[in-house]
Amino acid sequence: QVQLVESGGGLVQAGGSLRLSCAASGSIFRVNTMGWYRQAPGKQRELVAAVTSGGRINYADSVKGRFTISRDNAKKTVYLEMNSLKPEDTAVYYCNADLQPYGSLANEYWGQGTQVTVSS
Repeated sequence: QVQLVESGGGLVQAGGSLRLSCAASGSIFRVNTMGWYRQAPGKQRELVAAVTSGGRINYADSVKGRFTISRDNAKKTVYLEMNSLKPEDTAVYYCNADLQPYGSLANEYWGQGTQVTVSS
């Protein structure tokens, strides 16, 4: 059973920082792209940042220069360092991974979500 387990959300004041982590576990043959999405109340889920297995990174314009995504391939873990947080960053953040379990085709997996709340 493949799982994505997130940690690191919480409440922070504007201008503060948080670090999210997401570890993939289970019988995994290959992990391709890993990333973070977020969904604020009443809004659609949106891409925050993603990193391919080769290290190519993509950021949403709204977080460029403030957020940094990284991954540890040996640990099958992706991180999101969030600095200079703004109230508009408040959302549930979801880990996302395109990965291939042993004996199966590659598929998209989601974490359970972690709440990030930025107070003004």
